[in-house]
Amino acid sequence: MNIKLSIILLFFASALLAQTNKASFSYFQYTGNDACFEQKIDPKTQFRNPILPGFYPDPSICRRGNDYFLINSTFSYFPGIPVFHSNDLVHWKQIGNALDRPSQLKLDGLGVSSGVYAPAIEYNEKNQTFYIINTVVGGIGNFIVKTKDPFKSWSEPIKLPEVKGIDPSLFFDDDGKSYIVCSQASPAPKWSGHSVIWMHEFDAVNDKASADRLIVVDGGPDTIQHPRWLEGPHIYKVNGWYYLMAAEGGTQSGHKEVIFRSKLAKGPYVQGPNNPILTQLGLPADRPNKVTNVGHADMVKTKSGEWFAVFLGCRPYSDEQFNTGRETFMLPVKWVDDFPVILENGKTLAPVIAKKDIAPKGETQSGNFSWRDEFNKPTLDMKWLMLRTPREQWWNIAKGKLDLEVLPRSLSQKENPAFIAHRQQHTNFDASTSMLFTPKTDKELAGMAYFQNEKNYFVIGKTLKNNKQVILIQSVIKGVVTLVTEKELALSDYSKNVNFSIQVNEGAANFYYSTSASKHAILLAPNIDVSNLSTKKAGGFVGSVIGMYATSKISF
Repeated sequence: MNIKLSIILLFFASALLAQTNKASFSYFQYTGNDACFEQKIDPKTQFRNPILPGFYPDPSICRRGNDYFLINSTFSYFPGIPVFHSNDLVHWKQIGNALDRPSQLKLDGLGVSSGVYAPAIEYNEKNQTFYIINTVVGGIGNFIVKTKDPFKSWSEPIKLPEVKGIDPSLFFDDDGKSYIVCSQASPAPKWSGHSVIWMHEFDAVNDKASADRLIVVDGGPDTIQHPRWLEGPHIYKVNGWYYLMAAEGGTQSGHKEVIFRSKLAKGPYVQGPNNPILTQLGLPADRPNKVTNVGHADMVKTKSGEWFAVFLGCRPYSDEQFNTGRETFMLPVKWVDDFPVILENGKTLAPVIAKKDIAPKGETQSGNFSWRDEFNKPTLDMKWLMLRTPREQWWNIAKGKLDLEVLPRSLSQKENPAFIAHRQQHTNFDASTSMLFTPKTDKELAGMAYFQNEKNYFVIGKTLKNNKQVILIQSVIKGVVTLVTEKELALSDYSKNVNFSIQVNEGAANFYYSTSASKHAILLAPNIDVSNLSTKKAGGFVGSVIGMYATSKISF
């Protein structure tokens, strides 16, 4: 495409966007209230799990001096890979997103559970550089981004075409050599789910992986049992030994973490005596504060010599259902017979954990809390999410309002809709907003969406029907669109704000709205089954999100 044609197309696209209708939101508020967070703790000696509740899966961690940095997967959400900072491993503050520019992350046309898989962060003391290595499934494959200062921006992606598979991580040895380990299906599988851990040498001067590779772990710790899906490998060097840790059994109820050891970086690696070193498999189903699916861990050594592990886990509310997705947990690591153990077999993961040296002040992401955005900053808060890569700016913040262009894209499409979302971080929560919007056609709708994937979500919003403004609720379950209910607005409220609220209690939701004529919020739809947004029913690897939505492509 020549430059003149590109400019013409960009001009017409901009002109078309300028002609679209818009919805204006004056605030968004999220409040969580889970029983597991009600237990009182001593904030100087205890912390709560999960440390990052909600859709924060596949955690990876590193340290430089007194500073810890933690990252997570984001799949097909933009911006990609949130970056958190802490000085005590308990108080975490998001300082940015590693992939915050459209040039870094192409997610066009991908399903929600494609995209950014399992990033790993590492600090290279030799060149004082931070690296994130990652896989964009359905996109560019494996790549790295790097920075000298994680409080600032990260580089453009540097592709690693030599590295196949998923879940790569970097290891920088103290002798100056560097390695990449990653997971892939066995080239000669002997059972279903037979995976191997590959190793490449990595040239940290030229940011290039070697074309040659070798298998350092084949199958898992006990191949007689046909272990499946050996993934998420990390290497650590402790007292002259190289430890390779990996997840096994898939990211559901069979999830676990296993450990291997070698005197040489390239192996041979021998399994540890206490595998698995982390799992909740086989525990009583009716245990209190139940956490399942734990695994995909990474470890870090503190400046004082202690070790901690971060890992994913899930908090089901019933029948292994959870809408919150895979969350980030943390535990101290014990060393038994010179091997790390994150949690002894048969032991239940507790919601409150003891820890020394917790800073008395600081921002914590865990517990019950309320968060409100009144859109009084010039840019979006870094915790907001969009589906896929925005190719034009269809949102604007000015004078305490967030305006969304009413785009001809719906949540059912694999596109970038006008949807700005907050993670569901609690099993029980309330989310609300206030909106000013005048629909021009019966295809336009704006309001709130409670979303898991393209085929499973709910919408409450304002639209036009038979030339009358109505409030409606739509459900999309397994791709089937259903009008749950609707209510005509009074003519006097057509040009005034409408307030929306969605209250979720485990797998049920109440949908409310109110207008200037309402003395109280009106319960438009009580006790709606939203368990279809659970991972068990909707599938995939993401958690549910909730936020503001505008479209000119609704269907009845």
